[in-house]
This record gives sequence, C-alpha cells and structure tokens, in this order.
Amino acid sequence: MSAPVPHEDIGGPAQPLLSIRGLVKHFPIKGGVLNRTVAVVQAVDGIDFDVAKGETLGIVGESGCGKSTTARLLVRLIDPDAGEVLYDGLKIGSQDGLDLREMRRHVQMVFQDSFASLNPRLTIEDSISFAPKVHGLSAAEAKARARELLQQVGLNPNLFVRRYPHELSGGQRQRVNIARALALRPRLVILDEAVSALDKSVEAQVLNLLQDLKAQLGLTYVFISHDLNVVRYMSDRVMVMYLGRVAEIGPVDAIYGNPRHPYTKALLSAMPSMDPDARTQEAPIAGDPPNPINPPAGCRFHTRCPFSEPVCAAKVPDLASVAGDAKHAVACHMNAPGSGHSRIAGAA
Repeated sequence: MSAPVPHEDIGGPAQPLLSIRGLVKHFPIKGGVLNRTVAVVQAVDGIDFDVAKGETLGIVGESGCGKSTTARLLVRLIDPDAGEVLYDGLKIGSQDGLDLREMRRHVQMVFQDSFASLNPRLTIEDSISFAPKVHGLSAAEAKARARELLQQVGLNPNLFVRRYPHELSGGQRQRVNIARALALRPRLVILDEAVSALDKSVEAQVLNLLQDLKAQLGLTYVFISHDLNVVRYMSDRVMVMYLGRVAEIGPVDAIYGNPRHPYTKALLSAMPSMDPDARTQEAPIAGDPPNPINPPAGCRFHTRCPFSEPVCAAKVPDLASVAGDAKHAVACHMNAPGSGHSRIAGAA
C-alpha cells in the first residue's frame, strides 16, 4: 500500500520536487518475417537531473533529441526501460513509494496540440471537471472547481462552460487545457511545446498567464520548447539535450551568458536577432543529428563538433560541474582536466 502524500511539502524546501536518475527509454523497431526486434531507437539514454521546488526548468534541443519522450516518462505515459523518478523523495511506481494514481494528482501535463488534447464530445465544463470527479469530488464540487479555474485562466465561465472544443480558438483551447491540468491542484506541471502552435500575440498572453499562475499557486514547471527566447523568458534553469543525453544544464544566465558546450553555443548563435550587426553570417552547426538507431560512440556531438578530437569518439564525457560554478554542469571533454583533449576548461 502506497504511503499517502499530502499536497504540501514533505521533504523540505531543499529536497528537489523531482529527481531523475539514469532514465532510459529505447523504442524497438520490428522487422523481418517473424516481426522480431531488429534495432532500437535510443530516444532517452541515461539522463540525470533534478527539478527544485518552485522553479521552472526549461528543456531545449533539436527535434529528436528526446525532450518530449522525457516529458512522457516523467508523467508515466510511457514506462522507462531503466532508471527511476522520485517525486519529493518518493519513488514513482513502487510499492513503498508513490502509485501512479496518486502521482497524477501532483504531476500534470499540457500538450502542444490543444485540439487533440480535448475530447470533442465533452463540453469545456465536463472536460475540466472529469478528473476531480474520478478522484472523489462530487459532481457539484467538480463543476464549481471547473468554473473557478476557467475564471483563473481568463475565460468567462458563463460564456464557455457549455461550449465544445471546436467552438474555441487555439489560444482559448490551450487556456482550457491549462485549467484542466490544474483541476487536481498539482504541484508540478509539465508543458510540452504548450505555446509553439499559437500566434505570437496569443503566445505572449499565455506565457504571462503561466507566470501569474506559478506565482499564485506555488507551481513548479518543466517547460519544453524549441524557442530559445521563450525558454529564456520562462526559465530559472535550462537543460540542453542532444540525441537522448544531457549536454549542459545550469542557471538561465549561465547557459545564455556563458555556454560551455559547443552544441549549446551553436544553438544560441542560431537565435534570431533584431540587431543587423549580430546577424549570423554562416551556419553555426552543419548537418542533421545522427540516427538515434545507431548513435556515434563517445560524445554523440563529436561528428558535428568543430573541436572534435580522438578522445571525443572514444569516451563518453561525464556531466560534471563547471569550475567555479557548482550549479552549472556540462558533458564535454573540454571541461574535464585530464581528459586528453587539447582544449581544456573553455579555452576554446
């Protein structure tokens, strides 16, 4: 029997709300006459990170780097092949930890496709009130909570409770999805490209709404996006992923102001700029990411890295703290004294 978990803090403010250790997810590829596994896609391949209470952790990287798979592993929409996820010190899915039903009271997710996320046959009120009813609220209490949440996300309950998803704009539907994610009063919300499909003016409104809700409700966010400017605005810390692994993680000012991994530098140099003198004259990074079915040995970025040396192909770099900044870590041989790389500690 799982231990009951209150919504309030149980491990103290210093204990991370979420701790990920050695998380692995490989997707098998079937083929042949007998439909046997002929290869695997290494979507997430042994990642470690923490999410502190009350912070926003941004996750960035190219398409296919494992961002969305990581998000789905955190909420157990898919099961990991290895590794563990701890919520406030309790292991998710274990007998003496936190069962999945209880976990989903505390961890919710908002997806990119606002229309596909909603049941087209349910009214907005029914969509938001469904989960509270499943978790024990009466129908009247659940509907009252739905109205309260609609008001909180900027939609007039009197105008929207009886509407269906197809009657709403994309921005309105995403506000409904945010309200639905908050219906169980979670502490952690995972936002997977939650604003990327919206017009820029609507996107700004939703981002400001998310910031307001975080402050009002004491929420913690994992914010996944390909838009580096949006991640910079939203995040306290940023994690950069490449081909299923963590390349760099640290405070937002350190990542954007002093990136240490060549891949992070390439991503940031590709950001659009309004300053004509700051425009990129040549591509900061060449080629497409390698195939995740057969990723390169050693550092997975070495096939595209301008500073690649033999050690990069021979050995996987550890994710280690940057000298002088314990909160900033990078997986690069140039950050590891004694690694054998000719450029050490950011000399490049």
